[in-house]
Amino acid sequence: MDAKQPSRSHDVEASADEALAEARSLPPGPERIEALKTAGKLRYAADVYGIIFAKRGRPSR
Repeated sequence: MDAKQPSRSHDVEASADEALAEARSLPPGPERIEALKTAGKLRYAADVYGIIFAKRGRPSR
């Protein structure tokens, strides 16, 4: 997984999707669990980023 900080909401969402796909491809075990946790954190960040930077009067997505 890439450690760089995406600059836009869709970049964060794309990173979360990629992290989830990568985590799902791992065999069961501690490494997969940590990868799934990281993917969940990225998804949460994408949701929060969308809410914070939504244009006034429009939905976040």
